[in-house]
Amino acid sequence: MDDILIGKGSGEVRLLPRYANRHGLIAGATGTGKSVSLMLLAEGFSRLGVPVFLADVKGDLAGLALPGVPSDKLQSRIDTLGIDWAPAPSPVVFWDIYGESGHPIRTTISEMGPTLLARLLELNDTQSGVLEIVFKAADDEGLLLLDIKDLRALLSWAGENAKELSQHYGLVSTASIGAIQRALLSLEQPGGDRFFGEPALDLADFMRQDLSGSGIVNILAADKLILKPRLYTTFLLWMLSELFETLPEVGDLDRPRLVFFFDEAHLLFDDAPAALRQRVEQVVRLIRSKGVGVYFCSQNPDDLPAAILGQMGNRVQHALRAFTPRDQKAVKAAAETFVANPGIDVAALIGQLGVGEALASTLQEGGTPQPVERVLVCPPRCRIGAIGDEERSAIRSRSPVGGRYDTPVDRESAFEILTARAAEAVAAPKAGSGSGAKGKAAPAPAGNSGWLGTARDMLFGTGRRQGMIEAMGKSTARRIGNQIANAVVRGVLGSISRGGR
Repeated sequence: MDDILIGKGSGEVRLLPRYANRHGLIAGATGTGKSVSLMLLAEGFSRLGVPVFLADVKGDLAGLALPGVPSDKLQSRIDTLGIDWAPAPSPVVFWDIYGESGHPIRTTISEMGPTLLARLLELNDTQSGVLEIVFKAADDEGLLLLDIKDLRALLSWAGENAKELSQHYGLVSTASIGAIQRALLSLEQPGGDRFFGEPALDLADFMRQDLSGSGIVNILAADKLILKPRLYTTFLLWMLSELFETLPEVGDLDRPRLVFFFDEAHLLFDDAPAALRQRVEQVVRLIRSKGVGVYFCSQNPDDLPAAILGQMGNRVQHALRAFTPRDQKAVKAAAETFVANPGIDVAALIGQLGVGEALASTLQEGGTPQPVERVLVCPPRCRIGAIGDEERSAIRSRSPVGGRYDTPVDRESAFEILTARAAEAVAAPKAGSGSGAKGKAAPAPAGNSGWLGTARDMLFGTGRRQGMIEAMGKSTARRIGNQIANAVVRGVLGSISRGGR
């Protein structure tokens, strides 16, 4: 197999691996078959040897790990399509930020960076600026920021040194620091702090093949994560950014190095600041030259900004229901994104598609999009639906990366260093007050005995009696003090007497 058969209608629609890194879109209303199309593409890429990453928002994509179950309905579709079909699983590795339904995924505070972290914490512009300053100060101080407690310790240190930081980097207000600390608390309460720490994720572990040469399908359990949309989208955006920053330029390959599915894509752009949108557009536009294909999954095509929608060369459009003016606008927008087919009225047909049907168009030889076709989507070979806890545990136990990520590591970083500094600062005054502040001489160094020790004691004294130098110093101080006191008294009396005359 050297391509992926998406479906058949009056003609076939096949996805060519050579153009799979030109990105894609799977759209359609709830219950129209988007998840099945996603599974079809994911296992197709895996059989081509292309690793895949996807987020399992509803818990039904985990079925990729198990072979499909034949049924009369399934057999009817196979007969209609006239294809060869045999049940087969894909090699799957389960991941979970919370470490419950898969291997923990972690990154460090430093790797996340202040920009994405500010979005995750929902900070305003002023607070985001203070966070930038705090990160810069940490770099200058050589402080590693690995987990939440490191950042919290650094913020406390910044609050105590706000005046000095303001002089060097710009205004650092304690109010902004307090707001950031409260946002960290809100992140910690639902377990978001588990995302930060070590061992941090090595993205090379997402780009693996099994012994047979099939690409590993990395499935992120996101049924709980989706309840925190900011954490969900920030994590996926961080992944895209890391891939963009770390992978070398490779140009157009015969097949992608990795395919990344971004489900519920509209969450990425809801209330996103202009700078973040611009960053996403830049990454999506340029990451294909790194050999990475990005496939967005959403209900409406207009959930994506026009600049990103224009990058989607491969499209599978399931049914849309035009019940509202916005829905009607979405239908029109979806119809306009396809290359026209004289035999298909796309705008009218989008609302008439049945479950498992789609309008599809992919890039063909030369990178030109084929005219849109109405197709019956091919069934995936894996199980369609969720899997049980015991099945998930058995698959997880065979994972090739479990030993690397399942046990957390806590090495010395900002928290430990700043805690040690604070302890030293508290201990220093106590040490100073115990070394002669009350007139007690410091203990004599060892090894001074005989006449040298006697001479030293005569000059400097011992703990019980004063020496010659100390006695002379006190005598001189008393004499000078008496002279000054007499002069002051004379001056005061003289002024009084002059005033009387």
